[in-house]
Amino acid sequence: MSILPASERPNPYSAYGAHGSVLVLNSGSSSLKYQLVNPVGGEAIAAGTVERIGEPSGIVTHTYGGNRTRRELEVADHGDALKLALGMFDEAGPALSEAGIHAVGHRVVHGGAEFSGPAVVDDGVIERIEALVPLAPLHNPANLQGIRVARDLLGDVPHVAVFDTAFFQALPAEAYTYAIDREVAREHAVRRYGFHGTSHQYVAGKVARVLGRRVEDLNTIVLHLGNGASASAVRGGVPIDTSMGLTPLEGLVMGTRSGDIDPAVVFHLARNAGMDIDELDTLLNKRSGVLGLSGVNDFRELHRLVDEGDEDAALAFDVYIHRLRKYVGAYTALLGRVDVIAFTAGVGENDAAVRAAVCADLEALGIAVDDDRNAARGGERIISPDWARTLVMVVPTMEELAIARQSVEAVDGLDPSSAVTAG
Repeated sequence: MSILPASERPNPYSAYGAHGSVLVLNSGSSSLKYQLVNPVGGEAIAAGTVERIGEPSGIVTHTYGGNRTRRELEVADHGDALKLALGMFDEAGPALSEAGIHAVGHRVVHGGAEFSGPAVVDDGVIERIEALVPLAPLHNPANLQGIRVARDLLGDVPHVAVFDTAFFQALPAEAYTYAIDREVAREHAVRRYGFHGTSHQYVAGKVARVLGRRVEDLNTIVLHLGNGASASAVRGGVPIDTSMGLTPLEGLVMGTRSGDIDPAVVFHLARNAGMDIDELDTLLNKRSGVLGLSGVNDFRELHRLVDEGDEDAALAFDVYIHRLRKYVGAYTALLGRVDVIAFTAGVGENDAAVRAAVCADLEALGIAVDDDRNAARGGERIISPDWARTLVMVVPTMEELAIARQSVEAVDGLDPSSAVTAG
């Protein structure tokens, strides 16, 4: 594939204009992550976390200008957490009153079939997100709490909800439909939704930017490999399949999740092991995957155990890679032509052994990695040899930047396609 020289590449940043900054909030059940982002240049101006919300001893960490400020104190609820976060800007900088905040962007895990893009928050949007709580009972309530508190404390700027599932609302019906009784599926909203969509969309667009190509001209397999892991097949910037389903449990082997499994395993364990729904939920989401097979879910520890001859760890690695290779093969068949395979997220960006194992012995498909390029570290880079028909790349994901840019689009009414090509 030809790669355009920098002088011939379009500038994807012009659509965002001269905006100041976007405050991105990710509100979890017991934590608040925040980042002040420049949506044009892409840099994080400041970032922080508030952890252990609701516990006797909370931890607040704020980073700005190379300086890290840390406090330990009680954080009663999300209201306190956001007040503390805003206070850290006053204490350690930069002053939000001088940051020119254009919008506050909120990560929301599940948008169901309701949301196919970012939404400027009003009371109606909150009601629609609340109606989706049964699809994400662990995540959407915490996301909503963060939105409500932030609107109270930062009521003078628009707020935007950006959904993990939105990118995959473009899936074709044959990809998102499960082969179960159609009336049951319709009544209970059972279908493939997909997750990590903000990351998959960002990476697909970043690939195009790095190569100087139009995203519409590329077929890409994105492998988002963190503690949670997902794969997607993207044709011309539009997803045609993804590995996660109704919930984030389906698909690849993950840090603590099983991924694909025969549904009858649940029936078997309920009948023969006496496990109830909550126990089965915990088993498949928190006691499975790499952790369940090896006892660890940190890949650095996994490699150490493998090197020491631990057979369980070696099997866990092999099972993890086997599942990944199956999805690469399946998505190659669906796309017909694969221009790029992009590795992203913690494991995908940092684990050369995983990348090499996934691509091993696939030369017949035009897929390979160069050992020296794969071992190198850095930002966006090509790790395949020059002769390979398919480019294999490492592309760090920046979900906060993606949320910031989608927030600007929603507030300013920009064409959403600008985010796909933006780096």
